Formats: sequence, structure tokens, C-alpha cells
Amino acid sequence: MVQETDLKPNLVHRAKAVRKVLVVDDSKSLRTTLSRMMLTAGYDVREASSGHKALQLCHEDPPDLVLSDWMMPGLSGLEFCEEFRKMHRDGYGYFILLTSKSDKQDMARGFDAGADDFLTKPVNSGELRARITAAERVVRMERELTEKNRMIRTTLDELQSIHDSINGDLIEARRLQQSLVRDRQRDFGGAEVSLMLHSCGHVGGDLVGTFPINMSEIGIYGIDVSGHGISSALMTARLAGYLSAHTPEQNIAIVAGQGGDFLARCPRETVAILNELILGEIETEHYFTFLLAIANIVTGDITFVQAGHPSPIVQRASGAVEIVGDGGFPVGLLNRASYRSETVRLAPGDRFLIHSDGITESRRPDGRMLSEVGLSAAMEEARDLRGLVCLETLVCRMTDFTGSTRFEDDVSAVLLEFRGRSGMS
Repeated sequence: MVQETDLKPNLVHRAKAVRKVLVVDDSKSLRTTLSRMMLTAGYDVREASSGHKALQLCHEDPPDLVLSDWMMPGLSGLEFCEEFRKMHRDGYGYFILLTSKSDKQDMARGFDAGADDFLTKPVNSGELRARITAAERVVRMERELTEKNRMIRTTLDELQSIHDSINGDLIEARRLQQSLVRDRQRDFGGAEVSLMLHSCGHVGGDLVGTFPINMSEIGIYGIDVSGHGISSALMTARLAGYLSAHTPEQNIAIVAGQGGDFLARCPRETVAILNELILGEIETEHYFTFLLAIANIVTGDITFVQAGHPSPIVQRASGAVEIVGDGGFPVGLLNRASYRSETVRLAPGDRFLIHSDGITESRRPDGRMLSEVGLSAAMEEARDLRGLVCLETLVCRMTDFTGSTRFEDDVSAVLLEFRGRSGMS
């Protein structure tokens, strides 16, 4: 006979994971004995005299631990266990079959039905204690795992919510950044300027633009801020303000002349001023490459300064391509850096291309870059195409070259096509 006093001291301190116990047996005396033992150990115990009654109790209030006889009239313990495992419940229920069976095939049937453990009749108190200790351990680990999974799901839901919010902000930031390049194609009479800007992410560090100066001069520029993402995009927004196309008084590339006219500042002076502003007034770890060109749309003269930006391309009306410029220091790296202006002259039908290194440094899967040679070849192939069509054709050329529509870097370009008329219309 089981000694009830043998069970209590070893289980009271363990009654945390398992609280609710269901004892199922058609023998009233065995149910009473087991129930008293579990009650004494601090468990909340219910009894059922049959498998059908036990299932009803499980549906009403699922137990943490079931002690069930195998051989019962009506619904056997094995069948009850199978139905118990089909029930939906929040936590795990540990199932111990009480049996006099010891055959390995019978044990295998019990495990297949969903039993966790077995107790051999007559029940030994030490063995019962060991089985319940194992049940406590399993249920406790399952609940800890469930709680951790719940915390993970909650955290993932919170992260998803944050991601959705950030993604929404980034989409709006992309719209705002793209709005910095309002007029993608603009006719100045003596020349037409087309702008292209493709960010490799939601937002990027490239910026292109154009601004009118007076009846015979316009400015065009390309900027590539170090890094990618939000901080680089904020930097481009700040720089766009220094090169405003709508407020010439705020554009550092323009100076006021006599009689209210505006004149172009020498490009090298503009870049030097911007370099001092970045290093002296704007607290940032970013630097950027910059190509600023002042184009006379009457004479075709283009004076430009190259501050670490890729060398611009001059394409003659014949289709021949010339790479001009010799580099220079990026802006925001070196105090009192000096810059040098260069001049090229366009004839009617010629064009001038400013581009970012996202084009020339685009790579094939084998690592080979498009390079200036590849870009020059693409320009020669597109010599009969004009404006935005020409620029988008260059993007298609990159796609063919890299084998992907997603590029590793931002891609931007400015194309000035010179007609040689008498000034802006």
C-alpha cells in the first residue's frame, strides 16, 4: 500500500508548475488514495471514474497533470489519452498511465497515444514521487518556453510595428528627397538639362540639380554624400538649400551684381566656401564629392570644378566621347583645401554629362566594374537619344551589365545638351 506521508515533504516545494491534477480510475479506493496523497502534497485534485467523465472535466478546466488507469470500461485510458492530446489548450498537460502492463509493445502503444510516463500498479510512493518530479520539470520548462515565445512574439510584433512606422517615414522621406529634384527636364533655350536620381535604398546620399543665374548662364551640379540612408539624405537636403534654384539670394554659387542682376561665382570659390561651411559650421562626420559647372548657354563655355566627383563626359555631336577633369579633394575632408576650375567649350549638338560613381562602379557578378570605358561606350551607343530617354537608357545598360535592377550604390546624373541659341527663353 502507498504511504501517504512519504509523498508530502518532497512535493510541497515543487507544486508551482503543476497545480491542477486529475485522477482517473474506475476503482474508488485507488482514486481516493491517490487523491489524498496529491491533496496532502498541496495540489488541487479532481477525480473521474471513467474516461468519458475525465474528458468532460478536461474540457471544463484542463489539468496540468493526469494520472489515469489504462484498463477502464467504456473509454480506456489509452483512448482517453488520445482524445486528451487532441484538445486545444494553452499549456502542456502531462499524462501518466497507471498500468500493470510491462510489455514493451504495450509501452510503445502508450507513448504513441501521447502518454508521457507510466506508473506500475501497485503504485510505489517513491516511484510516484519521481514521476511527479519529472512532470514538474517538463511542465515548468514548457511554461518557461511558452512565456519566452510569448515575449518573443510580443517583441516581434512591437518590432514589426516600429518597422512599419519607420518604413512609412522612409517612404515619405523618399518622396521628399525626390521632390528636391523637381524639374527632371528643363529647357533653358540655349540648352536643355535632364536630371536622373535613383537611390539604392529608400533614401540616399546622391543629389543632382540645376539653377538659373541670368539670361546667359545656368548652374548644374552633382553631389554624392558619403554613406547611405537617413543621415546622408538629411545632408543632401541641407546642401540643396545652399544651391537653391528658387532663391538666388541663398545660393552660394550666385553673387549679386550691379543693378540687381545676378552673376555666377567662380566655381572653385563656391566649393572652397562650401568646404569651410561643412568643416566649420555643420557638425557632421559626412563628407561628399561634388561637381559644380557653370554653363554659358550662349557661347557653350562650361566652367566646372571637380571635388572628388567622377570626371564629367563631353560628347560631341559626332558621338565622340571625351573624359575631362582631373579629380580634386572631396568637400569636408581637408581644411583650406584648394580647388581648380577648368573650362571646356561645347559646340551646338554637343552635350555634357555629370554622373555619380554609382554608374561607373556598378559591378557584374564576377566583380568587374562598368568603369569610365563602359560608360563612354554606352554614351556612344545612345548618341542619337536625347534627354531623359538617354539617361534611362544608361540605367538599362547598367541593368544588363550587372544582371540586376537593384544597384549597390545610388545612381545619379545630369545631362546638359547645348543648342547654341541666344539665351534663355
